[in-house]
Amino acid sequence: MPEVELSVAQYYHERTKYHPETLARQAQPIDWDAQPSPYKDYKFGLSLDLKPSALDTLDEPAANWWRRLSKLLYCTYGITARLPQMGMVLRSAPSAGGLYPAEVYVVSRGNDRLGVGLYHYQVKTHSLLQVWDDPIWPALQEACFEHPTLAQATLAVITTAVFQRSVWRYGDRAYRRIYLDTGHLLGNLALASTLAEYTAIPIGGFDDDRLERLLFLEPDREGVTAVVALSDRTALATEGGIATTPDSKDDHPNIARALPSPVDRTYPDLPDGALLSYLHRATRITGQDGPIMPPWLVQEPPLSTDKYNLPFGLKLPLTHHPIDWGDRLQTLERTILHRRSTRAYSGDSLSSDELSSILGFAYQPQQYADQGLDSRPALFDPYLINTFVAVSDVRGLETGCYYYAPHSNELRQIRFKNFRNELHFLCLGQELGRDAAAVVFQTADLAAAIERYGDRAYRYLHLDSGHYGQRLNLAAISLGLGASGIAGFFDDQVNDVLGIPNTEAVLYITTLGQTRRRS
Repeated sequence: MPEVELSVAQYYHERTKYHPETLARQAQPIDWDAQPSPYKDYKFGLSLDLKPSALDTLDEPAANWWRRLSKLLYCTYGITARLPQMGMVLRSAPSAGGLYPAEVYVVSRGNDRLGVGLYHYQVKTHSLLQVWDDPIWPALQEACFEHPTLAQATLAVITTAVFQRSVWRYGDRAYRRIYLDTGHLLGNLALASTLAEYTAIPIGGFDDDRLERLLFLEPDREGVTAVVALSDRTALATEGGIATTPDSKDDHPNIARALPSPVDRTYPDLPDGALLSYLHRATRITGQDGPIMPPWLVQEPPLSTDKYNLPFGLKLPLTHHPIDWGDRLQTLERTILHRRSTRAYSGDSLSSDELSSILGFAYQPQQYADQGLDSRPALFDPYLINTFVAVSDVRGLETGCYYYAPHSNELRQIRFKNFRNELHFLCLGQELGRDAAAVVFQTADLAAAIERYGDRAYRYLHLDSGHYGQRLNLAAISLGLGASGIAGFFDDQVNDVLGIPNTEAVLYITTLGQTRRRS
């Protein structure tokens, strides 16, 4: 039994930190011959081709409906490039090491286009495979504790994880990366839903056991990570469904999107290799557990002030013109499909307007309501995330570390120094940290998050952090800049560089800069 009375999520976080003196010992040897496949194949089921060539044979109303669903799934997680010389494929959502641990399922309530049942998105062929043709929507609602958004939705997307795909390379720390990767996917899904004229509402509180049975998952290998209710903005009525209006948004803006799990402080002394599976089991909600609070209470109002308001240092209000995503958001769609993680930066500067635009797209969604994007994106609890920016070369800003205050939309300088060398070191020697013009850090008070959501908070924090990271990524790419996420770093050294207490758990790093051009 560990001596310190940490919850199991805190214990996991401490145990999976990278430290300079032990990193070589922590790194497990990689057996390249044993790499798991990034695809899940079924040997049975009706296949529905979503490629344009198949949809163009349908009558126009039917083809339009299917094109929307095809766009939704393709922009969320589709294959957007093939690199045969490297034996790789790239998808619209980034994944650590190109391992793609996430899987996507669609549950249909039933309409005249898509029959009731459970479907698996076959990424390799861009098709839907009908896994089960029973009316399982009531079972989905029950597993989600009758979340009110499912009463209005016509479709639901369920994301799952095949743990071994990431564990194979990253060991126990893979749990962090799996949920960050799923957050990237959910960030795409939220934007793709708008492109396809759906409203997406995430549900993080569900009965894990029931959903695993509903999806026929293997519990020791796979787990459900998120449920997203999709309401059709164009439908006036659907067979067996609930009428919606073309302009409907989130009809339950104050209903909680997440529920707590128990807090586990009685875990055994876990050996290496057992941390990930134990944490996932410990963060589950079951019908026997509750949920702990009555289902879907109104969420507490967000904090009215930003966390860090230091008496010293510059306070720089950010003003910019929102990114123009084009007519019918066509520029946004192209950006999602052409996004690539940057491999090297030139070391050249960004402008303060560019940095402001990137932060604005991620953290000020209300600025994009007039372009048709949701002003309250599909996040679980964004108020738990804190954001810091290390500025190495941004025109109009002094070098140093800043806290980004989202409520007042300003940068507050907390340290005065150029940290390029330190950034290079804490990013495990990756040149991306050294050569980036700015580096964005997302952190959270883990103890406070656990007090609110139990150990399951660890899931929500990484899902939301990955979602933010994807929005930062897309904003940078749209401006012709580079962006790359980093989930491997020396945790405690990040806190030292930022000058923040060790109670802040570092979740994710996004580097931003000018892409190095190939000669």
